[in-house]
Amino acid sequence: MADDLASWARRRAPELLARAEAEAVAALRDALVEAALAQRGTELPARRPARRATPEPGERADAARAEAPAGEGLWAYCVLRSGEPGVDGVAGIDGGLVERVEADGLAALVSRVPLADFGAGPLRENLNDLDWLERVARAHEAVLDRALAKATIVPLRLCTIYEGEDGVREMLEREHDSLAQALDALAGRQEWGVKVLADEERLTEEARAGSTDAAALEDELGARTGGGAYMLRRRLERQVRETADALASELAEQVHAQLQDWATDAVALAPQNPELSGHEGRMLMNGAYLVEAERVDGLRALVADLEARHRPLGVRVELTGPWPPYNFLSGGGTAALA
Repeated sequence: MADDLASWARRRAPELLARAEAEAVAALRDALVEAALAQRGTELPARRPARRATPEPGERADAARAEAPAGEGLWAYCVLRSGEPGVDGVAGIDGGLVERVEADGLAALVSRVPLADFGAGPLRENLNDLDWLERVARAHEAVLDRALAKATIVPLRLCTIYEGEDGVREMLEREHDSLAQALDALAGRQEWGVKVLADEERLTEEARAGSTDAAALEDELGARTGGGAYMLRRRLERQVRETADALASELAEQVHAQLQDWATDAVALAPQNPELSGHEGRMLMNGAYLVEAERVDGLRALVADLEARHRPLGVRVELTGPWPPYNFLSGGGTAALA
């Protein structure tokens, strides 16, 4: 029976993994589209009956053509004060030039996109294409980076699309107070990211060397044989693993606390998956810190000192930024539009 189940699992594993990936992409796609369309008071079209996870190319093209609307929409990147310099003339999503739409002392940076590609139906189809999604996300972030270098901004969520300038102005007027408060809170401050990464083997070695319980189990293991030795070895492995986890948590808490004291505000984020982020080692901490611009050099020095202090454990402390300050706007950077 066990052999039959193993054989079945081997045969079905590729199919099940592909289905899980398709469902995950669909969930991400729907969340992005629904969030974007909620900004302009538009509902998603009724969902069609489920089809196979990967439609044939002809079917996908036919569906996109059938749902593709005519005209242009406005892709919105961020909000800033009217008097602040923007990035007019810079190419944005789909090659459209970045423009300003102003109302009530605020300005939104936008670019024109064809609704044939960015309307509700086509957008849903395009978000199935991870290469397309990555390309669009990079273009969006590139505009934010340019704007951030010149002004204080409230970054807007990916796929925030309006049907025209009137919709953008209405948003700026409706959300004026919360947007203005956010701009005041962010003025003169920058978001920086800090990751603490450790070599798993070095961390385990340190845990084993520093644990008196592990040392006692190792001494006892030397006198055991057979099944008793196996069970004791498992206890030793568990003890070392728990000690390593405690050591990792303590180190992460210490680093975060010191950075938090230096910053105006701080957020502890979930560690990233190494397969997605490409980092090496075990991520012990992933934090975002809002820092006064005049204190950034001090932040760099503090990070360098923390890394030198913990280097014997094989620890790396990585500083990145400045980033669009999504983490310091309630609602994940979209509070002003929630």
